[in-house]
Amino acid sequence: MNAYLLSVLLGIVEGLTEFLPVSSTAHLRITEALMRLPMDDAYWKMYTIVIQLGAILALCLLFLGRIVEFTRTFPRGEDGGRNWLTHPISLTMIAFACTSAPALALRKWSEANLGSVKAMAWALLLGGIVMWIVDAWSVRYEAGTREVEEMNLAQAVWVGLCQTFSAVFPGVSRSMSTIAAGQIVGMTRPAALEFSFLLSIPTMIAATCWDLWKEIHTGNVLLLTSQAAPEVAMNTERWVVLIIGAVVSFIVALGVVEWFLYWVRKHGLAIFAVYRILLGGALLAAGSHFIGR
Repeated sequence: MNAYLLSVLLGIVEGLTEFLPVSSTAHLRITEALMRLPMDDAYWKMYTIVIQLGAILALCLLFLGRIVEFTRTFPRGEDGGRNWLTHPISLTMIAFACTSAPALALRKWSEANLGSVKAMAWALLLGGIVMWIVDAWSVRYEAGTREVEEMNLAQAVWVGLCQTFSAVFPGVSRSMSTIAAGQIVGMTRPAALEFSFLLSIPTMIAATCWDLWKEIHTGNVLLLTSQAAPEVAMNTERWVVLIIGAVVSFIVALGVVEWFLYWVRKHGLAIFAVYRILLGGALLAAGSHFIGR
């Protein structure tokens, strides 16, 4: 396939799946395998990291108003009842810290043991079942936390720790783990969804910058690894391909996030749970035959 068309395809996949609870990692892995991309090539490894920046930028743009509002009211909050530990900005960063430490500690083990199609398939399947059960259970009870501004410290810590599952187990999905975690501790769907998106911003920026630095850093032995990364040889075509992927990811993610916010408020998460279960089952049944390990 033409490199430019391939970049458009991968940008669409990234933009579509990054914020839906279906795992962008699994979908990119499947697409790349079907397209027979040389994933041991330094450029394509860097490419799959960089196009995430487009999706991150889309999320930042869509939530700019809320971010400005939270910044303006820090640390007391709109009603004056918050403090340095319980303001939404503080809770977001605390949840991020609760994700980062265990995720970094387990990253090498995860990359060595959980990168197979079979592992991702099980993560998709089991995650879909968990999401379906939690979503069905949560609507039977009156949620105590209807807005992000009403969250407490314990909820933020819990959501941050649960997000670690998505960092350690490829295929779990960052959105799935954080939304389900929020619902378990008494947050409404909209509140859990909004906090999931807010938490995605520092998490994705940090993870993307970390992965990108590892891929392009040369000359010295990489931190936490035993090998230096190969140098990425860039030319005009490769830069254009990279930019196309990031721009397409940005445009698609803009529409997807808006639609997802509307859909979840109206219909819940069952459709995504069913999709995960079907995809996970299909991968377990025939995935290795079509896309390898």
